[in-house]
Amino acid sequence: MTTATGSQMSVDLKLLKRGKVRDVYEVDDASLLIVATDRISAFDCILPTAIARKGEVLTSLSKFWFEKLAHIVPNHFITIDNEQMPEPVKRAPDLKGRSMLVSRAEVFPVECVVRGYLVGSGWKDYLRTRRSLRP
Repeated sequence: MTTATGSQMSVDLKLLKRGKVRDVYEVDDASLLIVATDRISAFDCILPTAIARKGEVLTSLSKFWFEKLAHIVPNHFITIDNEQMPEPVKRAPDLKGRSMLVSRAEVFPVECVVRGYLVGSGWKDYLRTRRSLRP
């Protein structure tokens, strides 16, 4: 199975941003296309090895949470359905399942990492205080 380390679109969409994992393209004045690649990043570095289908999993997870939380807070999600994508995307089979059509929105720059375990200084603090990191 091959991996997609970049979207390399040979279509008429302008690349706006290439992030650690996702590439963002301009569709029109109202919408963007976000393509999740199979790139891996750690500590803000892109690693040389990719994970096959990682972008498809990330896109599916994003869709799930955007739809699940839409009644709580509005979001930019439109669709991941290939049939509802712009023509240039429909003609690029490697983008199917890893592309998300979204409304343009103002970026709110927040990043968080969630882990199911404590390591390092967090673990040491917990052993010392027996308190979680939450207030």
